[in-house]
Amino acid sequence: MQQPVSPAQRNRDNLAVEVKAASRVTIIGMILDAFLGIIKVIGGTLFHSQALLVDGIHSFTDVASDVVVLGVMKVSRQEPDDCHPYGHQRIETFGTLVLGSILIAVGAALAWENTLRLIEGDVDHIPEWPVLVAAAISVVGKEWIFRYTKHVGLAIRSDLIIANAWHSRTDALSSLVVLASTAGAMLGFVWLDMLAAVAIAVIIIHIGWKFTWDSVQELVDTGLSPDDTEMLKTIARETDGVLNVHELRSRRMGQDILLDIHLVVRPEISVSEGHQIGMQVVAGMRNALDNILDINFHIDAENDEDHEFATTEQLPSRAEVASIIAEHLGEIPQRSRLRLHYLRNKLHMEIFLDEQDPEAVFTPENVRQHLEAYPWFGSVRIWVAGL
Repeated sequence: MQQPVSPAQRNRDNLAVEVKAASRVTIIGMILDAFLGIIKVIGGTLFHSQALLVDGIHSFTDVASDVVVLGVMKVSRQEPDDCHPYGHQRIETFGTLVLGSILIAVGAALAWENTLRLIEGDVDHIPEWPVLVAAAISVVGKEWIFRYTKHVGLAIRSDLIIANAWHSRTDALSSLVVLASTAGAMLGFVWLDMLAAVAIAVIIIHIGWKFTWDSVQELVDTGLSPDDTEMLKTIARETDGVLNVHELRSRRMGQDILLDIHLVVRPEISVSEGHQIGMQVVAGMRNALDNILDINFHIDAENDEDHEFATTEQLPSRAEVASIIAEHLGEIPQRSRLRLHYLRNKLHMEIFLDEQDPEAVFTPENVRQHLEAYPWFGSVRIWVAGL
């Protein structure tokens, strides 16, 4: 008989599959980037196209980013450990930040150099037709790897892989610019080649900035959008047993979402019923957003944001309450139970007697008379079995 797979083992298997898929698509992209980079740099140099040369340098930045992706994916997809109980996905976020920074730096350097050349009118030769061939090959190859990489990134829910896919898309777009500018330069508009080089550099900077800013937003624990937050609150409020939701905090870790939520329930229910209500809220939220990694719910008997919460010194513990009752009224009979409700900085008690109290010691009036002098005392109710 086949043994059931534990959640921990299933998670390890999923991580292994994701790393394998990410590594495969990244290696394929890296080989393609290296090939395109070589033909574009050589073609740009031999056939007098500054735009194609810059585009080739862009392809080599893709190779560098692929190396970063391979290293980061291997580390970020490790399973949680004692030091990182939520996993290592933030390493992926940091890798995306580094990748974006590289793009900004490379794009800025290329834009500056070619802007100076454009201003100075430093044009010696007109691009030749092999430049068109190299650019066309680049467009087809990079568009294919973009679609393939994005598909894998979405499948394994990896921002880093998706970012690398869009890096490839920028290369395809820049090659389109090379095609257009080369055709224009060959028709006599020789300055178009350098202008295209500047345009490609600006595209690189723009994509790099987007990756960098999104990663910074995640690293500073930016929450979900207002619409998604309100949607999750509505799911919680509509769950049977939930009276209100007075706090919901969210943050992202890679593609995963972490939530903290406070649920207000009826104060008289049991601890187990409160927990069950919380689990129903969790199930509803997971059905709405499938990338929720963890939901930490807190069960409240009241909305503690409405008033200042009393300190532990102001409200007695169960042992202290039992001692005070024993001092004034005697020990609570055996097989009887004491239930405490801490509401609005007062203590409300329920005493469940297993049988009728023949001496009438534990009556609401008598208990109230002995305890009402205490500032924390709120109310008392007595329940007798069989009545």
